[in-house]
Amino acid sequence: MRARRAGPSAILIELPGDDAVSAAYELLTGLRERGELTAAEIVPAARTVLLDGVPDPDRVFRLLPGDATPTPPGTEGNTQITITTRYDGEDLDDVARLWGTDRAGVIAIHTGTEFRVAFCGFAPGFAYLTGLGPHHHVPRRATPRTRVPAGTVALAGPYSGVYPTASPGGWQLIGRTRETLFDLDNDPPALLTPGTVVRFAEEP
Repeated sequence: MRARRAGPSAILIELPGDDAVSAAYELLTGLRERGELTAAEIVPAARTVLLDGVPDPDRVFRLLPGDATPTPPGTEGNTQITITTRYDGEDLDDVARLWGTDRAGVIAIHTGTEFRVAFCGFAPGFAYLTGLGPHHHVPRRATPRTRVPAGTVALAGPYSGVYPTASPGGWQLIGRTRETLFDLDNDPPALLTPGTVVRFAEEP
């Protein structure tokens, strides 16, 4: 863990990977909930956590556990959401070949994995879901599509995700859901927030 100033009231914490980011995010949000940390925003990413709106950065440095890497958090007590999915994506056969299985095998692996929202980004409501083993990581498409429909369930690298709105995208498309991932009239607007446990279920 390495922490450094990112402006007069912000701190950027660099971490070795997803588990360490999740652990640091859980630690920091817990400190804030208990009134031991003041920060307007705590924003996890792939290898960093940004604290913004920190009135006393020096005090926060003293709260951090030095060079120790926090223990990866469990999922007990986290919000759990099931996303019903129709597995008919355009890249389902390509993913099956990469995984050495067939369509049914991809569905079984994807629905049998407990995912966790590591961080959000790319577009409002887009959550990066971790949980797939290293042998199920897949490359992005060589040529991104100019438009991926909202609700598309996809894979790229170590992540799974659901496109909250139509947008360009280079992920491997394996299915689609009718769930609304982002709605400004909801509180919070994003269905999936960091730490949420996500499971996918095949649409009957």
